Amino acid sequence: METIVAKFGGTSIGNGKRIRKAAQAVVNEYMKGKKVVVVVSAIDKTTDELLHIVDESMEDTVTEKQLAEIVSMGEMTSVRIFSSAIESLGVKSEYVDPFSNKWPIVTDSTLLSAKVDFEATENKSKEIMKMMDQGIIPVVCGFLGRDTEGYITTLGRGGSDITAFLLGHCLMADEVIIVTDVGGVMSTDPNMVEDAKKLDKISVEEMRDLATHGAQVLHPHALKYKDPNINAKIIGFEHGDLSAVGTDIIGPSEQEMLKTTTLHGEPISVIAVVGDGILNKTGILAELTSILAKNNMNIFGISTGQISITVFVNKKDAEEAHRILHDVVVENENLSSLSLGKEIAMITVTSPDFIDTPGIISDVTEPLRKNNINIVEISSSQTSVVIFVEWKDGKKAYELVRGVLK
Repeated sequence: METIVAKFGGTSIGNGKRIRKAAQAVVNEYMKGKKVVVVVSAIDKTTDELLHIVDESMEDTVTEKQLAEIVSMGEMTSVRIFSSAIESLGVKSEYVDPFSNKWPIVTDSTLLSAKVDFEATENKSKEIMKMMDQGIIPVVCGFLGRDTEGYITTLGRGGSDITAFLLGHCLMADEVIIVTDVGGVMSTDPNMVEDAKKLDKISVEEMRDLATHGAQVLHPHALKYKDPNINAKIIGFEHGDLSAVGTDIIGPSEQEMLKTTTLHGEPISVIAVVGDGILNKTGILAELTSILAKNNMNIFGISTGQISITVFVNKKDAEEAHRILHDVVVENENLSSLSLGKEIAMITVTSPDFIDTPGIISDVTEPLRKNNINIVEISSSQTSVVIFVEWKDGKKAYELVRGVLK
């Protein structure tokens, strides 16, 4: 029997009519013979309003324990209303909040931004399975957890997405459906660009990077729990149909919960272009990269400084790229010279944990320092660190860096 986890965001249950429509969509899937678990956020703007009241009434005197309990009220209200709406449609439902002995999400005691205890949560999720086996539709609070002392914790803003994918993993669900106020993932923010288009599909890796850089559709940490064999999609609430077409989330491509270390298989060469104050000269970077693109040469990395631009290309393209860029340097009065450097190895370290791990750069580079391996260049985003070292040191550096993720 197919199992689905359906998560409803605050806007999608923003009033009585929307809650009724959402409940009917859940019941429709149940009547098709599916097991359904529902995860709900606080009703639209409830958490913001609670925080505003706290700020006005208590200023800085509220404790973390009190604040966690207060902001949990939005989700605890939502589950009660949503579960009642399902039962009004003739199907048995039960709400599950952190005070229930069937509560599944176990965390550490960081009350306002808790980390999930994965093993304990997997074990407690068996209670949710039992409910579904009994023909009950569980409605679970998103965003919330409970520590081993019984205190309410929160997973951070947007944490209902984490709850949905975490339960999807623990329950071995067939599909996780995220119901939002948009019809799926857009090519960009439609409030900024009118002709933004909905994507039919997007990879976990692409979605993760979009989310970490500000896209509001999905919480970036949620994708840590997206298994390759679990289907997932984002749909709009207006359909009132969980089988509606939205944006499918594909992957991940690796079986290691998105933690990967890779060593590029071929040597890379570095070309440095220099010129006085070129960082402040419009179009220089575009001119250099576009001429390489026209000659079908891939760029693996770019580093910029006040007087230099460094480009990393395949070794096999290096001499031709050097010649082509030399022509640009000669013709552009803002550029003075360029050089072709030694063979370089490229190591890419990726983990969603990097988003909230202070000191991760030093953790990654410290083993290299201890082994006297020089770093030629380094770049980072919120989820990846790319390190360039001399080619002769590449394999050893790869093994050392790989150990950081274990």
